[in-house]
Amino acid sequence: MEKDNLTRRNLDLLDGFMRYAIDHPAILEQIPQDVQIVILPMDDPELSAQNRQTASALCARGEKVVLIKLKKPEVYPPELELLTA
Repeated sequence: MEKDNLTRRNLDLLDGFMRYAIDHPAILEQIPQDVQIVILPMDDPELSAQNRQTASALCARGEKVVLIKLKKPEVYPPELELLTA
């Protein structure tokens, strides 16, 4: 998997998780301090396998890792409103 593609797909996952966390802040209280977060998309086996390898590499270096499993976020069209003076 190309690095740019991997990065873009992971940023999409992070965006989805952060949107969820804004609506459900209690989820953040479940994540310990000083850990690496790795998101495993449940509906993208290729990216999930790649991210699992990343998590394993982090653990091998002695890092603490929290795995977050989620489905890819749905893309909602933005609502635009024009304000004029």
